[in-house]
Amino acid sequence: MNCTAPEHQTTCRILRIACATALAVAIMVALPQSAHPDNVTPPPVPSAIQVPAGSKAFLVGHAVGTQDYICLPCPNPSTPMCPNTSGFAWILFTPQATLFKDNNKQIITHFFSPNPFEDNTNQGVIADGMIRPTWQDSQDTSTVWAMPTAASSDLDFVAPGAMPWLRLDVVGSEEAPTGGHKLASTVFIHRLNTIGGVAPSTGCALSADVGKKASVPYSADYFFYK
Repeated sequence: MNCTAPEHQTTCRILRIACATALAVAIMVALPQSAHPDNVTPPPVPSAIQVPAGSKAFLVGHAVGTQDYICLPCPNPSTPMCPNTSGFAWILFTPQATLFKDNNKQIITHFFSPNPFEDNTNQGVIADGMIRPTWQDSQDTSTVWAMPTAASSDLDFVAPGAMPWLRLDVVGSEEAPTGGHKLASTVFIHRLNTIGGVAPSTGCALSADVGKKASVPYSADYFFYK
């Protein structure tokens, strides 16, 4: 179209505006998700595991993986980790999970590891820290360690046969060697919306069972709070 002709100038102006608007929308859609702030809204949780007022969820990851157990003798059949009088129990030795965003992009790995900020021996050997649940950012490798401080199996929230929902308090955090700090500001973590992951109910009742391992599939949502 000849946009210099007077009779076409208005039409051309409208076309230019429409094209510019379409281009702007296309650019916004094409931007990586990380360019937009996360709007994280945790679900309601049992009162027993609520985080303190003023805590703000800034990240959520949808975890898929396994809870890994090993059959071991119990020091005392009356302790909580010994559910029966056999003297043996499945003990959790690590989770192995990957956390994803809603777009299925991997964001975090979850496992157990020594927390270098806690002393495991009470003798100042910080390098041999307490084994704690650990989350490491898949991009910048910033890491947090946390310990469970409250749990709930309230059936109004937790699915039957699923692991309890947890509140965990951060007991150590570390920026990446390159300065990455995505997770370093975390102070609380929620494990919610659990499915599966409970220790087997059989297979660990005899001395011959000691050392057996079981990897139980599970999923959960982890909410990270500042």
